[in-house]
Amino acid sequence: MSAHRFTFKTMPDQPDSSTPRATNPTDLTASPDGDFSAALNARLDGWNLAMGLRLVRATADEVSAELEVGPRHRQAYGIVHGGVYAGIVETVCSIAAALWARRHNQSVVGLDNNTSFLHAVREGKLSVTARPLMRGRRTQVWEATVTDDAGRVVSQGKVRLLSLEAGSALAGEQVRIKKAIVK
Repeated sequence: MSAHRFTFKTMPDQPDSSTPRATNPTDLTASPDGDFSAALNARLDGWNLAMGLRLVRATADEVSAELEVGPRHRQAYGIVHGGVYAGIVETVCSIAAALWARRHNQSVVGLDNNTSFLHAVREGKLSVTARPLMRGRRTQVWEATVTDDAGRVVSQGKVRLLSLEAGSALAGEQVRIKKAIVK
C-alpha cells in the first residue's frame, strides 16, 4: 500500500489568501437596512472562500449569494458537483438562521440538509436565496433555491437547524465562532 501525499494551494481564480481579513468574527456591523453581507464578505474563509461564494444580501429574513462556476465546482462529467449545491444551500440557510438567532444570544448548528438537484449546469453564475419556513426558539427550518443565469431553478433544498444557548458545548468545546487562520 503506497502512502499518499496531498498538497493544497490557492486556486488561480481564488482571492489572494495573504489579503488581511477581519479578525473578530462576532463583531458584525449591518448596513442601515440590516444587511450584513459586506461584513460577512470581509471575513470569508474556509469552504466559502474555496468555492468563491459571495454574499449579495444577508439579513435575518433572507440571505442571497452567488458564485461563478469554474473547474473547482465540476465533477467528472463536467457539470456542477451536487456537493456544491448542498454546500451553498446549507451556507445561506445557516447564515440566515444565525442572524435570526443572534437576537436571542444563540448560535445555530445544522441538523438536516435535504438538497435536490433539478437541472445540470456546466458554466455561468449560480444564485442562491434562503428564506425561512419556520423560526422557533429551539429550531428553525429554511428553504433555499438555486438558479442559473437564465433564472431557471437548478437546485432546491431545506435545512433544519438547532438553536444553541450561549455557553453550550458542541463536540467537546464551547460553541463560538473560530477565527480564520490565514497563513
